[in-house]
Amino acid sequence: MNILLVCSAGMSTSILVRKMREQAETQALDVTIEAIPESELSHHLDQTDVILIGPQVRYLETKIRQVAEPKGVRVAIINQMAYGLMKGDLVLEQAQSLLTEA
Repeated sequence: MNILLVCSAGMSTSILVRKMREQAETQALDVTIEAIPESELSHHLDQTDVILIGPQVRYLETKIRQVAEPKGVRVAIINQMAYGLMKGDLVLEQAQSLLTEA
């Protein structure tokens, strides 16, 4: 599974990526997790399964959905509480649940 976290500058999101990677490692999951600014999104769409949008840039959701969903990429806004507390386990679960939705 390839997960992209979309943010503006990436400082706090990079911390969350690290915590998500640690959690994925403890679960022996085969996942790639990266944080990118929205301006680079088009360069990553073809190899992405899930896009999670940082709560601070939730206003980009419609724009991101318009380019991602036609390619089969699932999109959601990161749970604000999990983001604020840097709960990598919960955000990883959110990404996994997006792929298992019907």
